[in-house]
Amino acid sequence: MPEVSLSEIERLSQRALENHGAAPWVAAHVADTIARAEAVGNRICGLYYLESYCLQLNSGRVKGTVEPEVSRPRPGTVKVDAKFGFAQPAFARGLEPALAAARECGVASLAVGHAHTCTSLGYFTRQIAQAGMIGLGMTNASPIVAPPGGKTRVIGTNPFAFSVPGDDGGVAMQFDQSTTTVALGKITMAKAAGERIPEGWAVDAEGKPTTDPEAALKGSLVSMGGYKGWGLGLMVEILAAGMTGGVVSRDVNPLKAPEGAPHDLGQFYLLIDPSTSSEFAGRLAQITAGVALDEGARMPGQGKEEQDPVQLEEPVWAQLQQLAS
Repeated sequence: MPEVSLSEIERLSQRALENHGAAPWVAAHVADTIARAEAVGNRICGLYYLESYCLQLNSGRVKGTVEPEVSRPRPGTVKVDAKFGFAQPAFARGLEPALAAARECGVASLAVGHAHTCTSLGYFTRQIAQAGMIGLGMTNASPIVAPPGGKTRVIGTNPFAFSVPGDDGGVAMQFDQSTTTVALGKITMAKAAGERIPEGWAVDAEGKPTTDPEAALKGSLVSMGGYKGWGLGLMVEILAAGMTGGVVSRDVNPLKAPEGAPHDLGQFYLLIDPSTSSEFAGRLAQITAGVALDEGARMPGQGKEEQDPVQLEEPVWAQLQQLAS
C-alpha cells in the first residue's frame, strides 16, 4: 500500500473539493478534517467520504460557496445557519463567538443548523478543548436504529464527543463515539469487503440478530448497552434536532447518496469554562492519577498518536488522485 503524507492528503482533498465547486476557504476546512481523520486511523470519517462530497457538490445537495450566518440571540447562546453547506466551515465561523460567550457566561451553547454531515465530532470538540474549554458535541444522522424490542428505525447512530482541556493547550481526555454498538460505516465497509459482522452489532428487518451486513443494512443497528444506549441516542436526537432546527433522523435521506435533498442536519455543542471551578484542575489530576494506577490503563484519547505518512489502500489512493485531477 502506498504511504502518503498528511499534507498531500490534505492538498489533494482540497483540490478535489474545489474541482467540484467548493470555495477555497470551504474546501480547506473540509480537507483538514479529512487529513486529521486519516492521521488517527479513522477511515470512516476520512477519505471514505470524499467521493460523496464531490458528487453532492456537483448535484447541489451540499452548497460549497455559501457564507454561514452567525447570530448570538442571548449572551450564552450562539447560533450558526450553515445554509445547507458543510458543517466544518459553519463551525469555524461560530467557534470564536461561542468561546467568547463561554468566557463571559461560564457556559455557552453553539448550535449549528441546516448543515451537511460533520463526520468526526471529536474534530470539533478537540478545538474547543485546545482553546481551554470543556467541549461536548452531538449530532443525529439518517435513521438506522430501532427502539429495543422494536423493528422500525427511529434514530441514527447519533454520536457524541467529549473533550477536556489539559496543560499547555493540550487535551487531557477525549472520546468520540456513536450511541450504537458500532458505527454504520463499519457495516458498509464489511459488506464491501464481503465479510461477516459480529453478532450483537445489528438485527435484520424482522428484529432478529444477524451477522450478515446486507441484512443488517436492511434492518437496524443495536444501541450500545440496550436501553441505556437508546436513551443516550434519544438525548442526542432531541438536542441535535430540537436546539438547531435540523431535521429529525427519520427525515434524513441516506448521507452518501449523490443526489437528493440537503442533509439539513444539526450539530449541538456545549462549551464549559473550567475556570469557574477552582477545584477543577486538582480533581482532574486526581482522576487521571487514579486511572494510571494500573499498567496499561489510560484516559480516553491518551496515547493515540497521529501517523504521518499514512498507508492508503490502492483504490483509495487512485480515487483521491482522480478526484483531484
